Amino acid sequence: MELEDLLDALNAGETITGDSPLHAVMHRTSQEALRITGELNGGYHEPARVRELLSELFGRPVPDTVMLFPPFRTDFGKNTVLGERVFLNSGCAFQDQGGITIGEGCQIGHNTVIATLNHALDPVHRLDMLPAPVVIGNNVWVGSNATLLPGVTIGDNAVVAAAAVVTKDVPADSVVVGSPARVVRSL
Repeated sequence: MELEDLLDALNAGETITGDSPLHAVMHRTSQEALRITGELNGGYHEPARVRELLSELFGRPVPDTVMLFPPFRTDFGKNTVLGERVFLNSGCAFQDQGGITIGEGCQIGHNTVIATLNHALDPVHRLDMLPAPVVIGNNVWVGSNATLLPGVTIGDNAVVAAAAVVTKDVPADSVVVGSPARVVRSL
């Protein structure tokens, strides 16, 4: 099994069982992510070098307009796509096995957590991983300490308030607050 096989399974929403060859590929890929993020977070780097490290981490070029303030954590890295003019503030943590897509012009606040894996409730299958993508539209602002859970889509121009926990889709041009996040106004 190779990374491409794992990405195909994850992007198809297939369950990855805890003892499978695909899980072994995920673990190997996680070790690479730990190495790259260790270098990224280990000291100061010019913005161009930060983008080089992100490109290596994600396995694809990162736009020249992307800005990241480390530290940044991910336990996978190979299933994240960033649009133009994305800003990731310090302390963000991405669990991107299920896929993370961030559109153009987005601002992601300090300590934002984006999770794309869930686990079975049945203890016998608790090690199994259930992937679901997180998609963030264009011009979205996610406030500090927000958490976006597997399978949610954030519509264009939306604002996710600080400390919100997003458990369901957020409509475009809306502001959501709270845990679970709820719409409090339209823009």
